[in-house]
Amino acid sequence: MRRHHHRFQRPKYHDISPANLRITKGETGRDLPRLILFVTTADTDLLTADRALEGLPVDFPEVKAFNPANLPGSGEQQVILDAAAEADVVVLRLLGGKRAMPEIFDPLVRLCHEKGTPIIACPGHQEWDQELITACNVPPSELDAIFSYLIRGGVPNFQNLFLFLSDSYLRSEYGHEAPAEVPWEGVYHPDEAEGMDAENFVKRRFQPDRPNIAVLFYRAHWMSGNLQTIDALIRRFEELGANVLPIYSFSLKHNPDGDGQANRTFTEILCDAEGNSRVHCIVNTMGMSMTDIQQDVATFATGPQVDYLDQLNVPIIQGIFSTGKESEWEESSLGLGPIDTAMSVALPEFDGRIIAVPISFKEEVATGSTERNGKMEARLQRNLPRPDRIDFLARLSVKWAALRLKPNSEKRIAIILSNYPTKDARIGNAVGLDTPASVINVLNALKSAGYHVTDIPADGDELVHQIIERCSNDTDTLTEEQLRLAAGHVSAKQYKEWFSTFPLKVKDELTEAWGEPPGQVYRTGDDLAIAGIDLGNVFVGLQPPRGFGENPIAIYHSPDLAPTHHYVAYYRWIRDVFKADAMVHVGKHGTMEWLPGKGIGLSNACYPEVTLEDVPLFYPFIINNPGEGAQAKRRAHATIVDHMIPPMTTADSYGDIAKLEQLMDEHYQCQTLDPAKLPLLEGQIWDMVRQADLDRDLGVDELPKDFGEFILHIDGYLCELKDAQIRDGLHTLGEVPPDDLMASLLSVLTRLDTGGIPSLRRSLAEAMGLDYSSILNEPALPAPDSVPARLINGNETPIRTQGDLLERLEDLSRSAYSLLSESGFKSESVAGTVEKLLGSNDAQTTAVLTYVADTLHPALLKTTDEIDNLLRGLNGQFVPAGPSGAPTRGMSNILPTGRNFYSVDPKTIPSPTAWDMGVGLADALLQVYLEEEGGY
Repeated sequence: MRRHHHRFQRPKYHDISPANLRITKGETGRDLPRLILFVTTADTDLLTADRALEGLPVDFPEVKAFNPANLPGSGEQQVILDAAAEADVVVLRLLGGKRAMPEIFDPLVRLCHEKGTPIIACPGHQEWDQELITACNVPPSELDAIFSYLIRGGVPNFQNLFLFLSDSYLRSEYGHEAPAEVPWEGVYHPDEAEGMDAENFVKRRFQPDRPNIAVLFYRAHWMSGNLQTIDALIRRFEELGANVLPIYSFSLKHNPDGDGQANRTFTEILCDAEGNSRVHCIVNTMGMSMTDIQQDVATFATGPQVDYLDQLNVPIIQGIFSTGKESEWEESSLGLGPIDTAMSVALPEFDGRIIAVPISFKEEVATGSTERNGKMEARLQRNLPRPDRIDFLARLSVKWAALRLKPNSEKRIAIILSNYPTKDARIGNAVGLDTPASVINVLNALKSAGYHVTDIPADGDELVHQIIERCSNDTDTLTEEQLRLAAGHVSAKQYKEWFSTFPLKVKDELTEAWGEPPGQVYRTGDDLAIAGIDLGNVFVGLQPPRGFGENPIAIYHSPDLAPTHHYVAYYRWIRDVFKADAMVHVGKHGTMEWLPGKGIGLSNACYPEVTLEDVPLFYPFIINNPGEGAQAKRRAHATIVDHMIPPMTTADSYGDIAKLEQLMDEHYQCQTLDPAKLPLLEGQIWDMVRQADLDRDLGVDELPKDFGEFILHIDGYLCELKDAQIRDGLHTLGEVPPDDLMASLLSVLTRLDTGGIPSLRRSLAEAMGLDYSSILNEPALPAPDSVPARLINGNETPIRTQGDLLERLEDLSRSAYSLLSESGFKSESVAGTVEKLLGSNDAQTTAVLTYVADTLHPALLKTTDEIDNLLRGLNGQFVPAGPSGAPTRGMSNILPTGRNFYSVDPKTIPSPTAWDMGVGLADALLQVYLEEEGGY
């Protein structure tokens, strides 16, 4: 894997003569209080410093240490300025530079410069920061040494850092060692000596026929001894019978430049000498993304890491180390805060990670050095484990690893169709997807892959009818006999056993909303009925109703109402009775991920977890709605497998609209051939406009006096209607758009500019000397007197307006793709296609069609990945990540589908334009309020 290195660039330092620096001996005497001030944004630095000071001499100077992130606001951060006023040397290590403490950074630097106190300001990462280095007043060699101690880290280096600071600026003579190399990555286990390589570790600890799971964590935790959460996770995995490979790493991208060491986390530790993964699953507790994130209309994960993750082919589950306190998380309905969500949820999604739960929270602890020798004053925060969340993460990871180990013939898969409203006619009503037909494709693919699947229905209609006949959710038609013969049942005794294990809060809410367990919903005798059909080791079921009442839509979206006892029992039956190894929710969207609970970072009292528990979930989801897909990713540990939008075409005209167009064509002809008919035609046109209710759309109440101008107005509006994109059927999972729809779909996908690729219609228009922007934005304007012959091409329909020109450009665009289709979409045929379309070569049109032939059309052919990557995930393998958005809105470059989509880079939100617009809207709202109310 190619490495990205960052070169240190040394700008000019702020030079202060050593004679002006404060000293603590000589004429001032050694008996005065001596103080080192250490300010860092990393709590692990404080923990390391605490351990380091324990081993230093009893008479070592006092150290005061602060993390400005733990001192919100300038009021609390005043203690840093107060300490700096007394300090003999100040060391800053700030992730984010001066922005880490924007209100006191400049006063602190000014104070040090005025008093002649040495100040050393280092970044929190390996890249130099101009503003920090400018703040320094020590020689470059000393800055380099201090930065090297910090970046290499570890207790010995921190001990020597403090000795160096004391010897250099407090004139002590303790002596110190140069910065020592510390591994940037390595293997750790609480029961093993440090320094063991991965090969020997595996030979020593791994047992055959067990799931092998890696745990990745920050090197800083290993160096500082901040390992309680990692140790707890290791122990829980081992209790579950898993082999664990714990790995600490400085970064998942690259190591600091200049040390001569390449990052070995993926290339040597996770993989053996042949490049094969040593593990079946990875739990990653590190934040951010290891891929490079770029903007090209959509947001893309790029770089060699993308290919490497695909080749490694191992699922990666995100275990979240929260930066907040456990009590704050428990009380919050949102769950995780914005920083945790960005660093440990949104950005890791770019790597295709499966989002789990917070397993660790920061809590303040006593300093060991203060208790032992009184040498450090600091508020230390340590990552402490949350046992029930560690248990959940471990169980989920072991189940993912089991998918890799278990033969397909033995796996049991549950496929769930949405059913809202709960009517038989709405079974499998996913947005943009022919869900029943898609399930048939999945069933056939499973059977071909060796799964035990029997009695596959012939088509989607037969599938739905079999479910209805057996037992459905439709209480209007459901009979007691169907409830009795349902595919499964949960006895009252069984449900009460499950119920007894729920958190008290959940038990109270379920009972208050739906009565004593097991409730009355879909009950037959003392049993709860499970709707669906058995097809061997595959169960095809219907998601149960979210609730009942006078307003089912409100219940469907209620953030507070607990699901029914039956709803919970249904999912628990799938897990504990059917014993599903994995679940597939087919299509946007169901209700489970919208159940009450925290927004992100769920607890065991959140209903998505109460229902789904630790079952791996796969979710075919339409690519153009990442916002709602993110709910399933973040609240139900779902692996999205995105699917293509339905085939799109233009609306064209029909019914009254088509009749109106015929009358307008006749009006155009009569203007020159038979003007006497015009009054009659104008009356008929006006009647048809009113009959089609277009008068309201056009904002016209009575027959216009200037009917010629009105005709242009109507024509432009109708062209806009006809040019609108509409669905041409539904998409079926894994199916490439058929040939008869491919030309119109490609035309829709290239209608708008896509990054550096211009619109095909724009290219054609400009090649013929037309102003495309005017045509697009002002369709009601009259067409030019001279229309390019290529747009007429034997079509005798009059071209009255620029809207008519747009319609002809659309026809020409489709013709281009029909011609390309005849040649098999080979790029070698592009030049000839352009010649046929325009009568001459055109560079811009050639560029568009080459992009289609080389990139876009092949991407559409890879729509089969929707099934292939679903099977890949069910096999316990990595489902590649990919971008999301609306391909028809200038984002065709996000294809192909079949990816675990991510949405947007939180670092780019809001964009400057969006910010300006938001400010303007807020100002306008305030102004309106002020005018209406007379005051705030």
